[in-house]
Amino acid sequence: MEQVRGAVEMTRPGNALAASVLTFIGAFVAGGLAAPLSTAFAVLATGLATGGGNTINDYFDREIDSINRPDRPIPRGAVAPQAALAFSLALFAAAIGLTLLLPPIAIAIAVINLLALIAYTEVFKGLPGVGNALVAYLTGSTFLYGGAAVGGDLTTVLVLFVLAAAATMAREIVKDVEDIKGDREEGLNTLPIAVGERAALGVAAAFVAAAMLASPIPYLRSTFGSAYLVVLAPTLLGLAAGTYRSFDDPATGQSWLKASMFLAAFAFVAGRAAVVF
Repeated sequence: MEQVRGAVEMTRPGNALAASVLTFIGAFVAGGLAAPLSTAFAVLATGLATGGGNTINDYFDREIDSINRPDRPIPRGAVAPQAALAFSLALFAAAIGLTLLLPPIAIAIAVINLLALIAYTEVFKGLPGVGNALVAYLTGSTFLYGGAAVGGDLTTVLVLFVLAAAATMAREIVKDVEDIKGDREEGLNTLPIAVGERAALGVAAAFVAAAMLASPIPYLRSTFGSAYLVVLAPTLLGLAAGTYRSFDDPATGQSWLKASMFLAAFAFVAGRAAVVF
């Protein structure tokens, strides 16, 4: 039972569920409820792939986790390293099997994301800003994957992708500012360490500005109506407030940015629901 519990723990079920929800939102925004089976395949594949990515990251990070996070499944001996690797590959294989039942664009997005998940820890994680950008892309791409899975119009989903990716990029940078002391002690080279805290926060603010500028496009194109704007308004306020707070309180700022990103996704759901129903 300890091994099973450890295996489940490595997948980060909460993160896997959140990613699956984002894929569902992408499918709903692109196609409403027109392709329930494809939506289900994409949602399940996202959860499996996210779990596989988290598990393989634990496999690659097992040595540093033995020092910094000895309570994780591999360092504490709940799961053997080779068993963790095999489990992650099995999750990836199941996700690929489901994705192969979807349209070619969804398959292409899944292949890119799979390679990114595998390469993240070993290649990109230690590069200033690059690891942040990869996490931002992967977060936004869950919407694209869901939209591509149902063969819907990806124009509006692309806006949601830009908004989510930009907001996530900003939040990741602010998190690095929050963690700068510990990251220096561990010898990491994050963006705030490489360019300075204020400059890094300026970059984060620029990404938030890009997200805010892109957000009204579905309304301006008459894709969504006033229901979208009603939910979008507090989203923009949250993004602006989170960015402002980040300069003196990074912990609060990044929390507000995260909440605003999910509120933005809800705005797109509200906009599509008003059209569908």
